[in-house]
This record gives sequence, structure tokens and C-alpha cells, in this order.
Amino acid sequence: MADQHYPIYAAIDLGSNSFHMLIVRSVEGSVQTIGKIKRKVRLAAGLQDNGELDQAAMARGWDCLSLFAERLQDIPAKNVRIVGTAALRLAQNADVFLDKAEQILNHRIDVISGEEEARLIYVGVAHTSGTSVTKLVIDIGGASTEMVCGERFTPVVVNSLNMGCVTYKKRFFENDQITLRNFEMAISAAQAQMSGKLQPYMAFGWQACLGASGTPQAIQEVLIAQGDNEMITLDKLLKLRDTCIDCGHIDKLEIVGLAHERRPVFVSGLAILIAIFQALNISYMVVAGGALREGIIYGMIPCLQQQDIRQRTLTSFIQRYRLDKEQAFRVRDIALSLFDQLHVHWALEQHDSRAILEAASVLHEVGLTVDFKFAARHAAYILSNTAIPGFSLAQRKLLIAIVKNYREDIDMEEVNSQTMTSPILAGQLTRLLRLAVLLTMRRKDEVLPKVKLCSTGLNDLNLTFEANWLTAHPLMDSELQQEQEYHQKVGWHFTFS
Repeated sequence: MADQHYPIYAAIDLGSNSFHMLIVRSVEGSVQTIGKIKRKVRLAAGLQDNGELDQAAMARGWDCLSLFAERLQDIPAKNVRIVGTAALRLAQNADVFLDKAEQILNHRIDVISGEEEARLIYVGVAHTSGTSVTKLVIDIGGASTEMVCGERFTPVVVNSLNMGCVTYKKRFFENDQITLRNFEMAISAAQAQMSGKLQPYMAFGWQACLGASGTPQAIQEVLIAQGDNEMITLDKLLKLRDTCIDCGHIDKLEIVGLAHERRPVFVSGLAILIAIFQALNISYMVVAGGALREGIIYGMIPCLQQQDIRQRTLTSFIQRYRLDKEQAFRVRDIALSLFDQLHVHWALEQHDSRAILEAASVLHEVGLTVDFKFAARHAAYILSNTAIPGFSLAQRKLLIAIVKNYREDIDMEEVNSQTMTSPILAGQLTRLLRLAVLLTMRRKDEVLPKVKLCSTGLNDLNLTFEANWLTAHPLMDSELQQEQEYHQKVGWHFTFS
């Protein structure tokens, strides 16, 4: 087979807190990350009272870009985009930094407006997080915060505000003391920044709120490390604030799950996020899969624009692992048909569970590329160690639990380990996939049985076939008897007739 050429792209984000480089390949209709470099430069910390960047901050930035330059040598110039954000928008002497930076990189740097940054962030989130149609996206950077409401891939309400975790650290926590008063001052200042800009967001509305980049990511890591679920709520933020106050000093922020490098700007970012939650009355937030760098990348690859992210993910898996596409879709169709018969009685329409069952149905045989005997276990391993764009951390965990249990013995520890969804929902979706796999075991459309699935409670299932169908298909009858035993082992009730 002739070698295929997969073009390589690079996006560099000269952020106010960190500099990032993302390198990807465009492979079979999807984006494959092949390199990531991140350095804490804290450029905004070098902004002086006269509005200029100090020499130390610029030197940190140039040192970082010298590292990036090595990787850029092998990538076509047309496939590279480098952007500067809030700190470079604010700096009076930005041209001094940029002149030398462009010489180091041998590429032009675009200092983009706050609105352009917000739009790119939204595009990056929309292409990597397959959540609801309408979204509110929040990105707290080092010197600016972007707030965007949009529909599908299109940003609609766009704002970039002059508040960030680095500048607010300098302004309200400069002596590294953490007090309730410092928090209240930072929160009040952030709310003043948002004053007069909130009504369009409230009028637009949103079905999902997603946090991008550092602060939401750091908070989520803390919550999960402490045994909580991934949903960020105002109550959890206020408890974290109290924990920080109890620590008293940034150097003493010994919080389980908080990375050491994140400590200096954690409290300032937390204060801004609390202000946003209160101002917009946000019920909960989940962390997005991408942000500015991903937005830049998707802007350079036209063939990937305006596609359904989850369908793109499934198509990529089918191609990469040579899945039997017809069988994958056959199992999907049966599983979704069973889902539709029970979704009202079992209240299945939560946490995008239909989309998760669809993905599990399409991907359940991915482990066959390794081995048949332990295919479900291999599938869970592959999915646990591969990016699955379009699904949040909790949704991915549910998807893996379902796939791991698509046949034979049921691992209830996996089913019960869900953080965002209930074990009941995980078990119900697992049972639907198992039945769909059984009913399609001959891998031919013309021999599919017509069935009716019903339930009189959360734990029982009855599968009904046409008269005499099971008599004519003794293998299916035998397999269903075995399935009954698997269900009974874990306390589930299943009958068929």
C-alpha cells in the first residue's frame, strides 16, 4: 500500500500566563495530536504600572519560543499560525517583544483582538466538545476572560473582559495572603467588569456551560482527586474558596489535586469564576475538550469545519481500527430501537445517554483488533487511552463502562464507579447494548428478529419475540438463557418469551 501523506499543522498561543504549542496531523477526517509543549511564562506578571512589559518577562517569553522554534522547522509555513493575546494587546512595548520573537520563530505573530480570541476559543470548544446545541463558553486567561454564547459552531454573544488570573493575582493577592476580604474585592471587581454586558447572555440562554483552559481544568482536577464528580457548581466553588482562606497563604495551598505550578494563580482564577457563576446564575459547568489552540487548528483545516464532532470521532475510530462498519451500525440501530422503547419508562434522557449508547454500539468491537477472547477488556483499554472528542470526562467514563461489559460476565465495580451519572443508568445502558449485540450476532440484516422490550420497574426486562421465532432459532434461545444467568449473577431480572 502506498504511503499516505497526512499534513501537519501547528498552532502557537502566546498567552498571558502560559505559552502553548499544539502540533497535529489531519488523519482520515479527524485531528490527531502528535505534539504538545507548554511553558509557564507569566507574561502578564511583567506588566508594569507604565503599561510596559519588563525585561525579565520578555526574556522568559523569548527563551520559551527558542524551544518552540526547533519543532516549527519541519512544518510548512502555511500550516502554522501563531497568535498573541491579552498581555500583548495591553503592553505598550509589545513591538519590542514581537520583533525579537518573530526573528526567533521565523514566522509572523498575529496579536488578535479580544473578540477574535473569544471566537476562536468557542470554535475550539465546539469542535472538541459535542455537547448541547447552544453553549456558554468561559475561558479565564492570564489577563483576559472570554465569555461566549453560541449555537453549534457559531459564536453569537461575544465578549473579552480585562480580568485574568495573573493580573488579578497581582492586583488582589499581591502579598500572597488569602483572606475573605481579598476574595470579596476580587469578586466585586470581576462583577463590575461584567456590569452592563450580562443581558444578552441571559436572553440568548444556553443548554450547556463549558469551561475552557486553566482555571476550570484545575478546579475539576481538585474535585475528582477528592472523590467528587466533574460538575463544577457554585457551592463547590465557595467551599474551595473557604479551603483556600483556611490555608491563609499561596505558599501553603496544600489542596489535594492542585498542581504545584497552578498554585500562584489558583485563588485569583477561582475568584473570577465565582463572580461569573453568581452574575450569570450558572447551575453547573463542565470542562471543555479544547480552546484557543484547537480553534486555530480547525480554522486551518477546511475539510473539518462545520461537522458533527461525535460523528467525526466515530468515523475516525471505524477507519483507524478497521471496524466492521455494517455491523457497528446494525448494533447501533437495534440498541437505539430498544432505547426508544424504554426511554420514557426508564427516564433515560439524561447526560446525553442516547449519544453515549450510540457511540458504545459503534465502538464495542474495537478490542477485536487485539484479541477475541478478551475483546471487551481490550476495548475498554483502548478507549481509556485514546482521545474521544465530543464526550466529557464523565460521559467517556460511562461509555467505557458500557463497552467493557458488552458480553459475558458483568463487572459491577465498573458499572458502579460512575461519578456524574447513577449506577442505575450505567446498568440500564449496559443491558441495552448487550441485548443489541446478542440480537445481531449473525451479522445479517435479513435474519434480525422483530422484538418488543418492556419493563415494569427499574431492574426488570422482558424481551418478546414473534410466535415460534425462538423455536426456529435454538442458538439464540440458548444464548438468551446464558444472558439470563449473567443478569442473575448481578441481581438483574431478565426474561424472554
